[in-house]
Amino acid sequence: MKYKLIIFDLDGTLANTAPDLLGTLNRITKSYELSPLGMDQFGQIIGHGAKAMIKRAFEINKRALDDATLETLFGEFLKDYASNIANETTLFEGVLDAMDLLKSKGYHFALCTNKTESMARLLLEELDVTQRFKSITGGDTFDFRKPDARHLQETARLASFDVSNAIMIGDSAPDINAAINAQIPSVAVTFGYSDLPIKELGATKIINHFSQLSDAIESISQDQFMN
Repeated sequence: MKYKLIIFDLDGTLANTAPDLLGTLNRITKSYELSPLGMDQFGQIIGHGAKAMIKRAFEINKRALDDATLETLFGEFLKDYASNIANETTLFEGVLDAMDLLKSKGYHFALCTNKTESMARLLLEELDVTQRFKSITGGDTFDFRKPDARHLQETARLASFDVSNAIMIGDSAPDINAAINAQIPSVAVTFGYSDLPIKELGATKIINHFSQLSDAIESISQDQFMN
């Protein structure tokens, strides 16, 4: 079995984090008179970390943002989000069953997110799934992040695997492009936060529910032997 490691993205893939992320973003920008962002705009701001979310919120509101204000808001974001990280956040339906099934087939798991590592670990603890992952890396773990292939390469290495033995599971362009850049297969989920049509991302497989994940991964493994 060539593919032994499944690398999950977090926001929009493993968990529905949008309500709590938006809540924090809207609270910290309220004093700057920005209009609150809604779920319909979430795909435009997610995927590259908290600083990128803050920048996009100002861009959407057509407001200027200097570096000093960004750093201040970033600190406020982390503080607020840490206190509200799992108010409404839940794992997507079927993900634990899918992981249990894949584990029974000999697969291992890692997590690679552009969220800060400390926030990712805090959320995973709140969701009681930390122990399922052999490695956990965030957007600040290294000097690079998705879609840089090295983020996946180092995540795999910390899990004691070569990235060539991994499959990436994600919901948006940074995830799938990271997999493409690392020359590994990927599975895109349709229920995440992509601001682009899922079919345009270039994923190896697409699933609509985690009940389809095991079959998708088995199909990728079979395709490997046929090529």
